[in-house]
Amino acid sequence: MAKFIFVTGGVVSSLGKGITAASIGRLLISRGLRIRMLKMDPYLNVDPGTMSPYQHGEVYVTDDGVETDLDLGHYERFTGQPTTRQSSVTSGRIYWDVLQKERRGDYLGHTIQMIPHITDEIKARIRALAEPDVDVVVAEIGGTVGDIEGLTFLEAIRQIGLEEGRDNVMYVHMTYLPYIRAAGEQKTKPSQQSVAKLREIGIVPDALVCRSERPLPEDVRRKLSLFCNVPFHAVIEELDVRNTIYEVPLVLAEQGLDEIIMVHFRLARPPARLAPWKAMVDSIVHPEGTVKIGVVGKYSELQDAYKSLHEALRHGGAAHRRSVQIVQISAEDMDSGNIPEELEQVAGILVPGGFGLRGTEGKIAAIRYARERGVPFFGICLGLQCAIVEFARDVCGLAGAHSTEMEAATPHPVVCLMAEQEKVIDLGGSMRLGAWPCVLKPGTVAFNAYGTERISERHRHRYEVNNGYRTRLEAKGLVLSGLSPDGHLVEMVEITSHPWFVAVQFHPELKSQPLAPHPLFREFIGAAIRHQGG
Repeated sequence: MAKFIFVTGGVVSSLGKGITAASIGRLLISRGLRIRMLKMDPYLNVDPGTMSPYQHGEVYVTDDGVETDLDLGHYERFTGQPTTRQSSVTSGRIYWDVLQKERRGDYLGHTIQMIPHITDEIKARIRALAEPDVDVVVAEIGGTVGDIEGLTFLEAIRQIGLEEGRDNVMYVHMTYLPYIRAAGEQKTKPSQQSVAKLREIGIVPDALVCRSERPLPEDVRRKLSLFCNVPFHAVIEELDVRNTIYEVPLVLAEQGLDEIIMVHFRLARPPARLAPWKAMVDSIVHPEGTVKIGVVGKYSELQDAYKSLHEALRHGGAAHRRSVQIVQISAEDMDSGNIPEELEQVAGILVPGGFGLRGTEGKIAAIRYARERGVPFFGICLGLQCAIVEFARDVCGLAGAHSTEMEAATPHPVVCLMAEQEKVIDLGGSMRLGAWPCVLKPGTVAFNAYGTERISERHRHRYEVNNGYRTRLEAKGLVLSGLSPDGHLVEMVEITSHPWFVAVQFHPELKSQPLAPHPLFREFIGAAIRHQGG
């Protein structure tokens, strides 16, 4: 029978519950356990697919085509296991499904209530992951204890603790200890109150993970243990790591969190197999050099908007034992065609995905700079489409070429809406989503990077290269290095006369992992290292 670990958070948001939950998953895997991860978000959106990056950061896409919270990216990168539509649930999705059942008459005329109908639906989603081949389900509840929208989720996990038995359920609460500089003290009262809120609901934490800017003195840990009713050895310190988030599992292991979990569940306790993880962390912590990469996007001030992208770049650097210095460059600042000094100092240029007109001309200007100067270039999703527009304008001589997303009346629509998208009205969950196969052309940079002819990558887009312009593009030297199996969709392009110029319609960053860097990011960083002279 599967065990359940529930990770909650208190005091403030943005504590890093996703990284902590993912780290717990990694530690359990190192102990030989089979796990599944789940993120439960209390917001009423059905999924984050229509939410602005300013609101929610990047949208992570699973193989089976679900737009999810960015924490699922942490889950996959830390555990090495793919997530699915079962791995993400929101209040909006829960209410949506319950109301559909009510409309069908599934509840036989009963009055629909938060308890038991909403909580039963939440519990069903949690238990759906507890399949026969799963040892532990690790579920993270988004938001902060005390938020009114999260109460049904907390009630549901309380009920699971009652129904499954406390030997089969563990509650890990993450909290924050502020340091009051004027008083010279670390304050435990917010954590005490956060745990008190949980205990009012009927949940008593089995472990307390404490985020703090300073180490926890023994007397503070004893105070937390006493007032939060948590064993002293289960009060875990989690300071900001110095070099990489991938150090977090090792920090938690040093304090015995995985041992606490194994003992709580009365499981056999084989030694943790963390050698590959430690070796990977060492390659990041002790690099042999640095390479500077410019990311030209329209959310340059938002770290979370390109979370998976930044991690994939770092994975590519680790493959070469190089630290990657990411230089955020605002595409909007380049819309006039001005090339900022920062762009001239990087060894590689990456143009990421996005939507809308803002910053598009700046991205096109950056691509022109990379193509003409021989700077390694990597385009992703909209980055590919901008590369097509730039090539059509400046190499093929098609004045005014553009994407119909940006300019409906363009004289040369080299990028256009996919045929199956023409009658789509709803925005949420309606793009080309999830993993799709791609066939690579032998002898190309793409083929050599992957080492195979057929690949599968995740997509999130509505527009594609206009097939009516393929012949003209190829005649001027653009290589269509990756196509859909039926040959209808252009998935990858490159310029063979350039040191390294590759653009893709999919999102390779979503499949990159620290123990298995994505081949395109690995090769892009390698090209950038060569460009800067090693």
